[in-house]
Amino acid sequence: MSTPETSRYVRLHVELVLEISDPEQLTAAALTRIASDDSMPDEERDHARSAVRGDEAEALAYLVEPSELVGDVPGVELAQASWSSEEIDYDPEAVEWDLDEEDEEDVLGRPGVVSSRA
Repeated sequence: MSTPETSRYVRLHVELVLEISDPEQLTAAALTRIASDDSMPDEERDHARSAVRGDEAEALAYLVEPSELVGDVPGVELAQASWSSEEIDYDPEAVEWDLDEEDEEDVLGRPGVVSSRA
């Protein structure tokens, strides 16, 4: 049962699988973003540059802003966001990657509908 205080908050889970088609372009874009971030201290900037040069998932994490997903949605204010990026083994034919299944149960065993858009 929802109370008025808790019903105002919604956790939105989004999972994306991205193929890195041009690692050099991705890394260059991340380095540009890091260089233009005036709020980043120099020590952190050096660490960030090193991280994105050695890890494409890390470069991607510097470029993706989850807050932009809901920034223009009327009536919604972002309360908290976090994200991470990691390299994975991906097989589009494998059952575990089928995102179009409906009426899945959520982690608490409640029925739900999984929807995806490309």
